[in-house]
Amino acid sequence: MATIFHIALASEWAAARERGVYTTSTLGRSLAEEGFIHASRADQWPGVRERFYGGVTEPLVLLQIDTDRLDVPVVEEPPAPGVAETFPHLYGPLRVDAVVRALPLPPSLPPDGSTRPERATFSSVFLGEMFAHLLLASVVLLGVVLGIAGGAVAGSPEAMLAGAAVGALVGLATARALYVRRERARTA
Repeated sequence: MATIFHIALASEWAAARERGVYTTSTLGRSLAEEGFIHASRADQWPGVRERFYGGVTEPLVLLQIDTDRLDVPVVEEPPAPGVAETFPHLYGPLRVDAVVRALPLPPSLPPDGSTRPERATFSSVFLGEMFAHLLLASVVLLGVVLGIAGGAVAGSPEAMLAGAAVGALVGLATARALYVRRERARTA
């Protein structure tokens, strides 16, 4: 899976989720006007946010797009003539099911109104996701341990094995429920 990113106004992303497709090219420009949807790689989106979305006060989301799920061409191109760096451009509407995550971005300016920008870096988003997934794995592991302990009370190896299996199933079900709840809260 190759991943690319697009910064969107939260309101436009919410409307796209209802329609099933996202058609905003960039801030203030539609796919019809621009001819493609601007995207960026992981190392590029913080700079794009700073340059083009720095003064935006409306809530923003970072769309994480799985290019394997796209049904439109993605072309690496320079954003302007004479620019060496290339960016991914989507030549067609973005289906919402190609977006694997919509991460809320914190405001670009602190609430006190100072001019020091606060940026969500790729590493902070990545570490947050890793921590959340480790917690979910811990829930499964706790279920297994409790199942083994319950089986040990019965005193037979078969009971311990059955307890581990039941604990794993309960842990997986709990972790899945927590994951689904977290994803719904994040994309709402």
